Amino acid sequence: MNLRRMSKCFTISIFLFALSAFTQKDSDEKIKLKFPYKKAGLTKREAAAHLLNRFTFGPTPGQIDEVVNMGLENWFAQQLNETIDDSDLQKRLAGYDALNLTTEQIVNTYPNPGQLIQLARKQNINLKNNDTSAQGKQEYKEQLKQFMQQNGYKPFAELERQLINQKILRAAYSNNQLQEVMTDFWFNHFNVSLTKPQCLQFTFPYERDAIRPNALGYFDKMLLATAKHPAMLEYLDNTTSVSNNNPLAQKQNNKPVAKRFQEKMMEMANDPSQKNAAFIKQMLDARKTQGLNENYAREIMELHTLGVDGGYTQNDVTQLARALTGWSVMPLIKDGAIQNLINKAGGKEKLEERGFVFEDNFLFRADKHDEGEKIILNQKLPANGGYAEGEKMIEFLANHPSTAKFISKKLATRFVSDHPSDALINKMATAFLQSKGNIKSVLAVMVNSDEFWKEDALREKIKSPFELAITAVRATKAEVQQPFQLFLWCTRMGQKFYYYQAPTGFPDKASYWINTGSLLNRMNFGLAFATEKIPGIKLNLAALNNNHEPESIEAALNIYSNTLLPERNNAANIKRLMPLINDNNLEKKLNNAIAVKDDIVLNERKNNNMIAQVVGVIIGSPEFQRK
Repeated sequence: MNLRRMSKCFTISIFLFALSAFTQKDSDEKIKLKFPYKKAGLTKREAAAHLLNRFTFGPTPGQIDEVVNMGLENWFAQQLNETIDDSDLQKRLAGYDALNLTTEQIVNTYPNPGQLIQLARKQNINLKNNDTSAQGKQEYKEQLKQFMQQNGYKPFAELERQLINQKILRAAYSNNQLQEVMTDFWFNHFNVSLTKPQCLQFTFPYERDAIRPNALGYFDKMLLATAKHPAMLEYLDNTTSVSNNNPLAQKQNNKPVAKRFQEKMMEMANDPSQKNAAFIKQMLDARKTQGLNENYAREIMELHTLGVDGGYTQNDVTQLARALTGWSVMPLIKDGAIQNLINKAGGKEKLEERGFVFEDNFLFRADKHDEGEKIILNQKLPANGGYAEGEKMIEFLANHPSTAKFISKKLATRFVSDHPSDALINKMATAFLQSKGNIKSVLAVMVNSDEFWKEDALREKIKSPFELAITAVRATKAEVQQPFQLFLWCTRMGQKFYYYQAPTGFPDKASYWINTGSLLNRMNFGLAFATEKIPGIKLNLAALNNNHEPESIEAALNIYSNTLLPERNNAANIKRLMPLINDNNLEKKLNNAIAVKDDIVLNERKNNNMIAQVVGVIIGSPEFQRK
């Protein structure tokens, strides 16, 4: 095929892609892709390797050839379009039944400990255990197990394992790699944590329903989806943010019975002769302070949209928190308390007429919303705005210039370098605003930039433990039969994903991931992985070299360095690794270094295979940590 014909085919494919991919909003946006890698002095193969290192969890053997033959821009366009066949991945996920459960089904299948006690109480069963002896604990476990089996409940540990395993399998085997990389990025941006009990059941559907479908869509849609999801509402405590500054609550409080009760309680609290006066006063004081919670309002501004220097004040945080009062979760456990409110009102329709909103698992309680006037970032919200004012402010924040810049910087930091230039950030922010937050448009501007391809950006980013583990799987075509074992190793290397407690998510800087201890753990992982000392990880390293046995250690180091670290000048790294390979005590050091820890159960089978040791040292080397 001549150059002119190739160019014509490329132009047609890009046009068809743009025509089909971007019709969601007012403008029909066309994504133009033209990568200036030649200008940066890169060959097509070097550029393909760089593209795969940044927008996948690592290239698989032969994938660079595929991208070169397909055309770099065509490959990226296909990834943006999210239409690649993933039937192999779906087969691997076939046994994960929680993937297809609704949030309500998950909650009612995997109840948390507190919910189990409530459910048992309704059957006149007391699941509380006051006997701390070994026998008492064992009896309690048997009682709990029997209750769960009789009622069809499953332990949360099963849901946790499915959540973790599916993430590992998707990252390792999905053909839609860009979507998985972006899902990982956005989950970290909109972080929730399994360390908070209220989030346990919601994290699985949060990633599935709020993050993954929007990972390459429009930012405002994803921001609203996360804001209304039970995982975020519980994680940042917006379910507890309420107000009685509305006609419904005031009407309820002004009822004669309610007024008499309030007056009686005040009278008792102020009567020194009352035995429980102090307790009643404490309870009334607690009710006064109970109300506004600013956690989510602060984080949606500081971490999700505007950024810490985005131009908002503490007063803006308070006013936004007022606008989001009443945003809550529809109780999903069987016989939820909200049902009493629905019954008293005469059905959901009656409550909806009064301003309540029922949307999947989201509940807006009009009787707990502050209906006063508000001014947020110079936006005036008239009184009695109800649910709509919260949605309006989320849309406003999603499209704010500070948000465009903040999100663009985070994307550039993830995919270009730890310190992207202001010029690149500004270009991406402009695309963000012009496209109304179209994530594909912003990524296109970034990957079309000179800065993405310049020599200083190549291999400048450091892999997180999760990226390291998945890259090793993909680079060696490993068969992962027990994904949870990789999670245990990621935890050991410093990244217990889904459990990061702070709403910031994991830092995306090399300085966070790399230190003396982490480098040792990474080397230990590489050796354990390649020598098949991690249960459920199967490799055929000989197949990577067409089943040919290298003639020497030096030859093996050269062959597998070029296989695992394609399109790099590996000479310096090979020189550094040679003393390790030639160390006669390497096997002894390997066995000492990879001691049994926590739940990591190592395969006792000895493997003195020279190739495995070579591959292990390469995976554990500093050069393999770069992407």
